[in-house]
Amino acid sequence: MSAYETLFRHVLFPAYEGGLRRRGTLGYLREYERSQWLPAEQLEQLQWRKLTRMVRHCWDEVPYYRERWRSAGVSAPEDIATPADYARLPLLTKGDVRAHFEQLIAPSHRAGLMFKTTGGSTGEPLRFGYTRESYERRIAAMFRGYGWAGARLGQRTLYLWGASIEQPLLPRWKDRLYHGAFNRLFLNAFVMSEERMGEYVDALNAFKPEVIVSYVAPIVKLADWARANGRELHRPRLVLSAAEALHEPQRAVIESAFGCPAYNTYGCREFMLVAAECTHREGLHVNADHLKVELGEAVGPAGGPREVIVSDLHNDGMPLLRYVNGDLATPSSHRCTCGRGLPLLARVDGRRLDALRTAAGHYVPGEFIVYMFLNAPGIKRYQVVQRSLEKFDVLLVPDADYDPSVQDHLRRELAKSVGDAVALDFELVDDIPLTPTGKHRVTVSELA
Repeated sequence: MSAYETLFRHVLFPAYEGGLRRRGTLGYLREYERSQWLPAEQLEQLQWRKLTRMVRHCWDEVPYYRERWRSAGVSAPEDIATPADYARLPLLTKGDVRAHFEQLIAPSHRAGLMFKTTGGSTGEPLRFGYTRESYERRIAAMFRGYGWAGARLGQRTLYLWGASIEQPLLPRWKDRLYHGAFNRLFLNAFVMSEERMGEYVDALNAFKPEVIVSYVAPIVKLADWARANGRELHRPRLVLSAAEALHEPQRAVIESAFGCPAYNTYGCREFMLVAAECTHREGLHVNADHLKVELGEAVGPAGGPREVIVSDLHNDGMPLLRYVNGDLATPSSHRCTCGRGLPLLARVDGRRLDALRTAAGHYVPGEFIVYMFLNAPGIKRYQVVQRSLEKFDVLLVPDADYDPSVQDHLRRELAKSVGDAVALDFELVDDIPLTPTGKHRVTVSELA
């Protein structure tokens, strides 16, 4: 541990967070660091106590839930006496939040609410509110989750992250001073291009971070560019990926380029960090003492990915309970050898809207498309777009050793999942742009 890291953790950050900003983040972090080691049964009891308090609060103060639950046959909060009772409550969709925004706000917390808007990967951005306590707890849960992989407060950290498109490669001078005190550097992932990639490599190598935190698509793109152009990359201790599912082939690219382990994290803007890997990498630990995460019915074949359903245990201002965020994950019954009592997700599979399907009822998850391209040489990037049940459009960014015969290989691989029911229409393109939120969508479904 460096001298600056020690100073930051024990003096500078407590003085800033607890003294200057008067936030309870460090107290919540200590609380979460204790509770993560509780046995699984005690964690379940802790979560249920928090959830029953939130149910009572919503019944008393949030008009939307009181009316919706009454229409579902609940006459009093005492009717929701077990987790099974809770699992029968109606789901909350993004459409519900948009249509009933005001009714989801607790009047007693309205004056102190802060607000955010999601990026809207479905084309429909979503606005939501949260309390100061909720924000502080989210930051604490994030610090804890990053720490599972070995990332510590005060370590020299580079963020390849999103910023306003108007901002340059590096943040403005005030932001640089602020982030400099935190021993971190932000590079704007939203202005990356082939022409500017060398600037990113130069900035990374000059900063020499111990930790890199990045969206998946930009860090993979940077690794591919460095390899193709013979550029050496500084080797940090670890890379933390965020914002989208990290598939194993992508993990291999990152680890090969940076010479260090890459860890998967899972979060969404509505709740921040939901789950993350520890150094054992036996699955993603769910922040079950902070959120309740349920997995719904399997999407596609039994045993496959399930719809993610999240309940916030601490946002009294605008609680999102049994909220369907559009993501898919695979459950795990495994207990991690690290000893934490927190449950695991086997993996995060991506967005539900990215699942492809056929007229015969076959389901093709994005994960399958990733593996379909594993042994497809000569392709820098790809994307599969579905506009009808009968055809997939396959966009390919060719590499120097691209061979058109790879298309026959891809047809054979897809046939293993859907037979000959779907035609593949290949198109060679110069680039596949990232989404406005810095993600690369492996699959895009334009079906209703």
